[in-house]
Amino acid sequence: MDIGTTEQTGSNGRLVAVVVTYNRLDKLQTTLTRLLENAPAHLQAVVLVDNASTDGTEAWLATRADPRLVVERLAVNSGGAGGFRHGLRAAQERFDPDWFVVMDDDAHPAPEALATFHAVLRRDDTAAAAAVYFPDGRICEMNRPSVNPFWRPRVFARTVLRGLRGKGRDGYHIPYASYEDISPLEIDLTSFVGLFLSRRMLIENGLPDSRLFLYGDDVIYTLRLRRSGFVILFEPGLRFEHDCSTFENDQRRVFSPIWKVYYSYRNGLIMYREASGLLLFWPLAAMAAVKWALAGRRYGAQRRCYNRLLRRALVDGLRGRATLKHQDVLALAAADKEVMDKTCE
Repeated sequence: MDIGTTEQTGSNGRLVAVVVTYNRLDKLQTTLTRLLENAPAHLQAVVLVDNASTDGTEAWLATRADPRLVVERLAVNSGGAGGFRHGLRAAQERFDPDWFVVMDDDAHPAPEALATFHAVLRRDDTAAAAAVYFPDGRICEMNRPSVNPFWRPRVFARTVLRGLRGKGRDGYHIPYASYEDISPLEIDLTSFVGLFLSRRMLIENGLPDSRLFLYGDDVIYTLRLRRSGFVILFEPGLRFEHDCSTFENDQRRVFSPIWKVYYSYRNGLIMYREASGLLLFWPLAAMAAVKWALAGRRYGAQRRCYNRLLRRALVDGLRGRATLKHQDVLALAAADKEVMDKTCE
């Protein structure tokens, strides 16, 4: 498979991994082990952003001696968005690599993934998105890439029809059969787990928006990447594993801690505006608001807390405003002092 050429001859040049961690030392240990098992020819360095972890991560990292591991410890937790922005900038300034690959601390490449990336000469206008699986081999739904239905009339129609049956997500996400294919598939939106970005992309498209803090920052970034004229290919041969659990063990699909409600919904509205354009955004936002309001029934004693976060998310998201500080989001979640310890931790 040949998907282009670069200025390099016989190689895609230098690759640096950027990993963001916060209080998941056990999973981080696995991720770093898997990354640093790769030969230097396949992975020049790992830039790890420690988002002010308090679980012993800092002390453990101080014992690591691998010269390819660069630790950037932040004074405060800047969320995934802030962590990736900081890490990508640090990787740029320190190594100026040809390619970057990004992932969370609970995600890592399969043993052959980075060698597979280098086995094909690549264009610097084409990003590569990995196929992401749970540790047990199931497809990781939260990392299933998609196309933008608002740019593709047939996909839009399919999404609407399937949405009437409660399966709208399957209308615009890539089909599961794509994971078994051998050919790359062009996509518009994907996650920051196993995404390979070129130096040119960061120069021309900039860095992730740190103000988003958590959720949707990757989708918004890749959508803007496509708007800038870059291509993103889903490559089933690039396998990553994601040991995540946001909703995996929660059949009610509730956010925990509950403050995550704010970021999910606010950033979701910002993402909808980017994807749909202003004309279609308002009816889409109205439907989303009704759906999210109904979801409050799942939260029981936390429902008042949920509704308060939802209202602020709607106000900020509809205005495209991402200026609320994380400490203020936490305070908003804990405003009911008499029930804070039980319901809003």
